[in-house]
Amino acid sequence: MKIRKFAAIDIGSNAIRLLTHNVIEESGKATQFRKSALIRVPVRLGEDSFTVGEISENNIARMVKTMKSFQLLMEVAGVEQYRACATSAMREASNGNEVIETIAAETGIHIEVIDGKQEAAIIASTDLKELIRPDQSYLYIDVGGGSTEFTLFTNGKIERSKSFKLGTVRLLNNMVGEGTWNNLQEWITVNVKNASKLSIIGSGGNINKLHKMSGRKEGQPLSYIWLNAQYHFLESLSYEERISELGLNPDRADVIIPATRIFLSAAKWSGVKKLHVPKIGLADGIIKNLYHTRENN
Repeated sequence: MKIRKFAAIDIGSNAIRLLTHNVIEESGKATQFRKSALIRVPVRLGEDSFTVGEISENNIARMVKTMKSFQLLMEVAGVEQYRACATSAMREASNGNEVIETIAAETGIHIEVIDGKQEAAIIASTDLKELIRPDQSYLYIDVGGGSTEFTLFTNGKIERSKSFKLGTVRLLNNMVGEGTWNNLQEWITVNVKNASKLSIIGSGGNINKLHKMSGRKEGQPLSYIWLNAQYHFLESLSYEERISELGLNPDRADVIIPATRIFLSAAKWSGVKKLHVPKIGLADGIIKNLYHTRENN
């Protein structure tokens, strides 16, 4: 048996995450990927990028400190290879390249900016394949701070994929117009009209938190009825009450409402009544992609 360490850094619009996996190789058996640690730092880059168009000096400094700590943690853990990917907030920041160069110079960590299609493809390389049955259709929804990726699976394969500038941080800052919602509704209704036995698979920190709050066991889906009731319940509480009474983190207590709205809207327009929450996302896909790319070279 050989145990190897791989890591992924996911630089999102609402937070930055470091995920490490133990990759277990054993002769005659399938390679196993087991989460070792997940560290989440609430650096909300989207509030800079989407409102003023660039990453602020304060958040650049916070990013540098975060990456320095990640670099040390990976070194201590014995990580042999990592990949750092940044999504919409860094894509849209006018000083994004400058920030990347600064971080590389000060921490040695090299960041790759990926687009929505790359994001969807990386996510599709996760354990998602094990959940997808060939006789059913699935609408995979990954809600982020700056964008949401929608991927339609039919016959066990990706049929359509599209990224919309519809994210929780954008919604909080009133930066999503009716046109974006209308475009999403049209895309969903057109693409799922011939889909048989359609289900939704949701990913992202907010739907994971909602699933935990529901008290359902791992593998049990959320119902549209429960999600709709929870949405109205969350809206009835103040930001402070969501923190004090529900125990939500300050950087989760605000974005969870727009995230729930996105999932509810997609479920309504697609006619789906149940949402599966496998608790996998971009960082998991980065590690799988990184390992298999390395092995095939």
